[in-house]
Amino acid sequence: MHLLRANIAALGLLCLLASPASMGLPTDREQAIHISADQATRDEKAGLTTYTGSVEFVQGTLRITADKITIYQESEGAGKIVATGNPARMQQKPEIDKELMHAHAQTIEYYEKEDRVHLQTKAQIEQGGSKVTGKTIDYFISQELVKADSDATQENSRVNVVIPPSMIEKDEHGAADSE
Repeated sequence: MHLLRANIAALGLLCLLASPASMGLPTDREQAIHISADQATRDEKAGLTTYTGSVEFVQGTLRITADKITIYQESEGAGKIVATGNPARMQQKPEIDKELMHAHAQTIEYYEKEDRVHLQTKAQIEQGGSKVTGKTIDYFISQELVKADSDATQENSRVNVVIPPSMIEKDEHGAADSE
């Protein structure tokens, strides 16, 4: 029974994030990027642009709001995007028939080469009634791999996963078919 619950929890976590959430709708990457902030600074030599003060970043269905967003430029494009806030928030519609994915953390980092989103400090991802919380959450998009960690330095710090009954029922029916 314990193994079944662990498998259900793992399936729920995978279902929550298995679609390439940070890639979003196929047309998102083709859309113009709109950024508004109180201040913007471009350091051409360092290859970075920093936006501060109620920053809003929108590209298609992707929306990031933060106190500060820094874009680290590489020759082929943005190598890393870092959003910080109290909390920084991100939402995106991964597919036309999927619900919006909502995420927040003190720091949200996107690493283009690794195709990875890293949520750090009070991290949470939510979609379709499923929710994962922890100190950090890493989502390796192309590998469809999710890793959530608690704060090992804090007593009683845990990773928490909420799986709605509808997902458990789907898994039980699927598991029953495969047994």
